[in-house]
Amino acid sequence: MKGVFTTANDTNVGKTWIGTQLVEELKRLKISVKARKPIESGWPDSDELITTDAWKLANAMGEIETLETVCPNRFSAALSPDRAAMLEGKEVTLEQLKNDCIKQVDDMDFLYVEGAGGFYSPIASDGLNAHLAELLDLPILLVIENRLGCINQALLNVEAIASRGLSLSAIALNQANHNTAIESMDNLSDIQQRVNCPVIPFGYQQSNNDSIKKLAKIVLAS
Repeated sequence: MKGVFTTANDTNVGKTWIGTQLVEELKRLKISVKARKPIESGWPDSDELITTDAWKLANAMGEIETLETVCPNRFSAALSPDRAAMLEGKEVTLEQLKNDCIKQVDDMDFLYVEGAGGFYSPIASDGLNAHLAELLDLPILLVIENRLGCINQALLNVEAIASRGLSLSAIALNQANHNTAIESMDNLSDIQQRVNCPVIPFGYQQSNNDSIKKLAKIVLAS
């Protein structure tokens, strides 16, 4: 199956922001893409659905699938998904999430899967994002927030991904917040010289057309 599993060094570092752009670019290239956010916590009331990651991914696809298909497991507490499910008296397993991801996906589709939180964050009652990535056996897109300390976090994640025998397609180095201290750093070069995959920069409040086009080519070739 062709696709990519998107994970990150932390929560709220821009997985969905980059993911929606990637889905839109794949659609522009006439690729049949199916986006999945198999589980999401912090789920709001119905009048605020447009704030959810799942809604944004469904919208990027052009709403060709229902929100239920994109994200069948939704929980209100803004906690790790397994803990949020537990508070509602429910249990979600890795096998269930895997099946949710591949439901209504055929060999002609490109499967985009977005995890919840970081690579080692809990996502199900019996495992982490890392375990789900292993079950799906998709190449990894790693989103790293461009800030002080991100080199260490990037290298730790790269090592963790490699230890599980997974392929790392690219690192998206995302300037998620404006921080003038970044101007005196060059995290892009510093990470690139230490890893064996492309590192693609995404800027804060600026056009990222070239970056997303490059990223789309990379994931399609993975």
